[in-house]
Amino acid sequence: MIVNYTAEGWQLIYQQAHALLAAQLLHQWPAFLPPDRWVGLLAAAAQHDDGQRRWDGRYALTPAGAPADFTMKAFSPEQAREVMREARFQGRWRSLLTALHLSFLYEELRGQNPETDAFLDGLRRCQQQWRRELGMRKAEAQQAYALLQWCDRLSLILCRQELPDMERLLEISQGPDGRRYDVRQLADGTVQVQPWPFAAPEFEVTVEAAVLRQLQFQDDEGLSQAIKAAPIVVLRWTLRR
Repeated sequence: MIVNYTAEGWQLIYQQAHALLAAQLLHQWPAFLPPDRWVGLLAAAAQHDDGQRRWDGRYALTPAGAPADFTMKAFSPEQAREVMREARFQGRWRSLLTALHLSFLYEELRGQNPETDAFLDGLRRCQQQWRRELGMRKAEAQQAYALLQWCDRLSLILCRQELPDMERLLEISQGPDGRRYDVRQLADGTVQVQPWPFAAPEFEVTVEAAVLRQLQFQDDEGLSQAIKAAPIVVLRWTLRR
């Protein structure tokens, strides 16, 4: 989950919902791939956070009993393997993009333990195999993945309320064209990306969030029941050239 503390209490956004927001952003880019691969890229963006662990024990809580943001959780090889397993059902292109994303996220953990290293080595082997079978150069695959990662990053910036005050710029990342992109929120609340990469001059994106007024929970089940009963708000952002 993405967990924000607000004046009302906790604002919780499922990681799968954040991924759907990333797909909304990707959908606004001008397509630069054949239709089947462009749809596969959209699917990878929308589903890159699937395979989340079941809640049991205190998985979803901090030691103090607060909802745990996803950044507080350690790398889980089991979850990563489940993400890859689900991607395999949609073919090699979707699997390749997912493997690239997992490498991007977890390659920095290499050397910490043999299980993680074995998982990362397997990702590399699969990427090479799938590129070869798809007849795709490494640079082509990396360009497509760069857009997925860019949209993932911008979605996280929005969901985690990271837009700076006073219309200051915040770097998103390099786009698929190799250029640096920045984002800022204007005084009227609209969001501006520089340089503007989207096909439309203006559009809206949304994500759903649960609002919890209870600040502390005894266990995952208590948090789960509270989320099910919580009011849902739709967070909206207007992006404008």
